[in-house]
Amino acid sequence: MKRRLIAILIGGSLVLFTSLFFLFEKKKNGSNVITLFGNVDVRQVDISFRVPGRIETMFFEEGQYVPKGTLMTQIEKQPYIDEVDKAKALIESVRASLENAIEIAKRREALVEEGAVSAEDYQNALTQKEVLTGQLKEAEASLRVNAKNLEDCEVASPSNGIILTRVKEIGSVVKQADPVYTVSLTDPIWVRAFVAEPLLGQIYPDMPADVYTDSSNLPVYKGHIGFISPVAEFTPKTVETLDLRTDLVYRLRIIVDNPDWGLKQGMPVTIKLHPRGQRSHGNKGDLDPKSL
Repeated sequence: MKRRLIAILIGGSLVLFTSLFFLFEKKKNGSNVITLFGNVDVRQVDISFRVPGRIETMFFEEGQYVPKGTLMTQIEKQPYIDEVDKAKALIESVRASLENAIEIAKRREALVEEGAVSAEDYQNALTQKEVLTGQLKEAEASLRVNAKNLEDCEVASPSNGIILTRVKEIGSVVKQADPVYTVSLTDPIWVRAFVAEPLLGQIYPDMPADVYTDSSNLPVYKGHIGFISPVAEFTPKTVETLDLRTDLVYRLRIIVDNPDWGLKQGMPVTIKLHPRGQRSHGNKGDLDPKSL
């Protein structure tokens, strides 16, 4: 009798322990967590000149990091320096002619009242003054354009990034907007994913997300939903979801809040979206992507 009682107590304890364990695990992992799959998206920018010319210097190679505002390349400046000097000389010439025309108009204004100069000559002097005034404004605008062209002989990095491709080499003659470098920006970095239509009502802008990679040495990246497409589409063949591939899905953009060098263009990742009040503590051991 005593042995039977002990066995009942042990069995009951095991049942209670197992129940508590599963309740704890359910609470810990969050029963409402939405699991998605996606790929890392990194913005790229083509570095090019706004003006044509011959490339004189290129300061970076493929794979190098480029801080924002760093001079990357430049074309020969002398043709544009000459254009600036030409515009300055034209301004000086027109300004001198205008000053002379102003003086002539003043003298003829006094003489026309005395009858020494005809009204037609006076009117011609005023017209010449107006013409030269317009020419001066045109010359000053030309100087500004040429000064801007000279400034655009140099190209700086628009943002922090990594050189993906060195398209041109020193000595190459490039046209306007010809790519010289292709740069992968380090910020922003986001994940492109798709959510099935039945789950659409559970997500919202700025919804917290954890991003997991297949690399065990990389951390869990924190992020949030930055964009929810208002248009439905069929699931792309490259996207895996827990539902049928023929279901309609909506595209999401998950902004990564703490990106680093570990996230690369096109890298497959797993995303866990957390309803309000639920968020993991960043322990990568909480999720095994292969088990999903």
